[in-house]
Amino acid sequence: MDVTEQITGLESDLEEVARLLETCERKRVKDLLSQEQRRMEKELAQKRLQREQQEKKESGDKTESTLKGYTVKINNYGWDQSEKFVKIYITLKGVHKIPAENVEVKFTERSFSVLVKDLDGKNHQMMINNLLSPIVIEDSSRKVKTDMVLVMCKKTTAKKWECLTQLEKQSKEKDKPSYDENADPGDGLMSMLKKIYSEGDDEMKRTINKAWAESQDKKSKGDDLDF
Repeated sequence: MDVTEQITGLESDLEEVARLLETCERKRVKDLLSQEQRRMEKELAQKRLQREQQEKKESGDKTESTLKGYTVKINNYGWDQSEKFVKIYITLKGVHKIPAENVEVKFTERSFSVLVKDLDGKNHQMMINNLLSPIVIEDSSRKVKTDMVLVMCKKTTAKKWECLTQLEKQSKEKDKPSYDENADPGDGLMSMLKKIYSEGDDEMKRTINKAWAESQDKKSKGDDLDF
C-alpha cells in the first residue's frame, strides 16, 4: 500500500471515529475513542508530510533530468515601472518559439527567479534577490513575447521605486557625498580644491596656485577670504 492509499484509509477511519464520538454516551468509551482519534490524526499528519517530501523529491529529480546540459546566466535585461507593477524585460531571441511550460518564473515576497529550458540547446537562468520593496506573489506573473520574457512584479504599495534592488540603493547611497553639519566648511573646500588640483591639467594647477597665493596674501593683511 502506497502513502496516498494509507492517507485515504486514515481519513476514512477518522470520519468513522468522529461519527462514533457523536453518538457515544459512555465517558470511558469516549475517552478511548478520543485517544485513538488523536493518535490517528498524528499518524495522518506524518503520512501527509511523507507524501509531500516524496513529491518534492520526484519534482526535483524531474527538473534535474530536464536541466542536464549547458545552463547560462541571463545578463541582458532592463526594467521599468507603472503605478502598480515593476516590469523586467528579458531579451532572449526565439523564446516565443519554445513551449510555454519551458519558461518558469517563481516569486517570493522579495525576489524572483527565471528559468528558460531548452532554448537553442541551452537553459537560461536568472535570480534577482532583495528587491527594493515587497511584492504581491499571487498577483505577479510573466508573459512571453517575441524574443522577450516580461516579468510583472505587483507592488504592495503604489510608490515609485528608485531602483530595482536594495543592493543598488545601498550602492547609490554610498556614492553620495557625505555631509557633516559639524565639520569645518573650510575642510570641505580644501578637499574639493585638492581633488580639482590632482585631476587638473597644468593650466588648472597654475590657476589654483595663483588663487591660493592671493588668498594667503589677503589673510596676511587681515582680510577675509571671499569667494
